[in-house]
Amino acid sequence: MYDISPQDASNFVAGVDLAFMIILIVSVFFLVAITAVMIYFIRRYKKEKHPKAIQNEGSVKLELLWTFIPLALVLVMFYFGWMGWKPMKNPPEEAMEVTAIARMWNFRFEYENGKLTDSLYVPVNQPVVLNLRALDVLHSLYIPAFRVKEDMVPGNLKKMWFIPGQVGSYDIFCTEYCGLEHSYMYTGVRVMPEEEFEQWLKDTTAVAATTDASATPADQGFDVLTRNGCNACHSSDGSRLVGPSYLGHWGTMREVTVDGEKTEVMVDEEYIRTSIYDPNAAIVDGFNKGLMLSYEGLVTEEEIELIIAYIKSINE
Repeated sequence: MYDISPQDASNFVAGVDLAFMIILIVSVFFLVAITAVMIYFIRRYKKEKHPKAIQNEGSVKLELLWTFIPLALVLVMFYFGWMGWKPMKNPPEEAMEVTAIARMWNFRFEYENGKLTDSLYVPVNQPVVLNLRALDVLHSLYIPAFRVKEDMVPGNLKKMWFIPGQVGSYDIFCTEYCGLEHSYMYTGVRVMPEEEFEQWLKDTTAVAATTDASATPADQGFDVLTRNGCNACHSSDGSRLVGPSYLGHWGTMREVTVDGEKTEVMVDEEYIRTSIYDPNAAIVDGFNKGLMLSYEGLVTEEEIELIIAYIKSINE
């Protein structure tokens, strides 16, 4: 068990807030002080009182004064900033590890037992390490309440850690501009009592149960597309976005490029499955290669069936 102040959402809140307040107080003090001195000088040395300018000799003491005082203040601010930041780079060895996966434009979280979720679930008062993976472009995972943020770089595995201090729900944002739907790339973290979290983690049946079972297969398919950020690149009304629309092609022949050669393929169940798991195998004419990465391991076969049900429904 870790000692966290009861009002802190994480173990980093106190250090970050202290550094912030010190910098804010120093900044506000000098804003007011410098503004007051400027107003005083304007009134004291205006042209009506001193019509003839004079040359003043420099003062070594004054030069030293306004060199060393700001230097001391900067070092003080650096010290508190360093003390708030340094612990963020030293995760404890006994921390629970979760892999955070970012892609345009959503977050997914994978636990050590294979459980995959759209939101982050963690136990209160226990250290958690996030292994950060970006699959396409630069992203940045930010939990404001925890005072933690870390960039996610493709091909570079980075880490973030924290100790949640309060049971509750908190926001997660992407704070690195990552394209068209960047502003919609957000989710949440739910901090749970330890026993409740352990029960939740053991229930691996919840891995696939991410849609409303009472909804129609087509509606569930749309939920799967929304959850995986597919609707940012593909429209349901025939309009052109980053990728082809879901509407207007089911059951027809589509012109594509396969291994550099143009050909035609039928838009059917196998085509949809291949497009999700191997999106660069057949590139639709008029669209660019490499804009979509594989969703293999992120979208299950059952979810693909639901996606197909949705695409069929809007093309009937």
